[in-house]
Amino acid sequence: MKRLACWFAAALALLPAASGPAPTVNDGYGDYVYVPTGPFRMGDNFGEGDARERPVHTVDLSAFYIGKYEISNGEFRRFRDDPEYASSKFWPDGRAVPKDQVPYWNDARNHGGGTPGSDPYPVLGVNWDSAVAYCRWLSAKTGKTYRLPTEAEWEKAARGTDQRRYPWGNQIDHSYANFVGASAFDTGSPVGFYDGSRRGSLETHNNASPYGALDMAGNVMEWCQDWYSRDYYSVSPRKNPPGPATGAYRVLRGGTFFEESFDLRSSARTAAWPSFQAHRMVGFRAAREP
Repeated sequence: MKRLACWFAAALALLPAASGPAPTVNDGYGDYVYVPTGPFRMGDNFGEGDARERPVHTVDLSAFYIGKYEISNGEFRRFRDDPEYASSKFWPDGRAVPKDQVPYWNDARNHGGGTPGSDPYPVLGVNWDSAVAYCRWLSAKTGKTYRLPTEAEWEKAARGTDQRRYPWGNQIDHSYANFVGASAFDTGSPVGFYDGSRRGSLETHNNASPYGALDMAGNVMEWCQDWYSRDYYSVSPRKNPPGPATGAYRVLRGGTFFEESFDLRSSARTAAWPSFQAHRMVGFRAAREP
């Protein structure tokens, strides 16, 4: 019997190890971190936000990947410079946003993508249509499905399953995130700036979410896939909520360099017109299906 048990153990050792999803994937267009399937409690469990952040409710999400960083100027430029930029297949209403109508692209003070040394900074001033078009273009380039995250996916990716106030925990100061007062002129920081690697006068804490996504609080607001409804939480389905069927506004999450720390909470919600083009505080990050 002992000899049989030893043989069985040796045989198991020869089997290939079980492999789960890669914690990070990169299809040549930036790192994406894995958010596993499962439930989390969504909404303002601290009782400090607006009614639109309640009721707190359980959401059960399928697994997905989300951008480790906000989409940068350098990444967006690859789309902007592609000969197919204006292809109707990428744009929600079939019409591309003209390149000369994208505000801040040539604004050096805000590190616009058309200015020197701007590649590491987040693309800003993009409307919802432009963000969707980028994701569709990226899907065509990689053969994978990229899209904007749903509002529920965004919140889980930002705060995990323990209902923390911010991606890293419950306290905040300027060593964790870029919000109003972080610099003499409030504007975006390079994506991933708050990764904990800096020391001295620029010392920063790592502001990664439980899954490794950076800058999900502050820097630029991020478009989500959903239409916005103030009262959606009261009727939201438990499994993979897609947001309302229709609406006037699209959801924005994460707060920005021009807002107070209260607005950077992971449960905080806001929204804007999808065609809203001129706001320098708006950017996005993409999600990728497994």
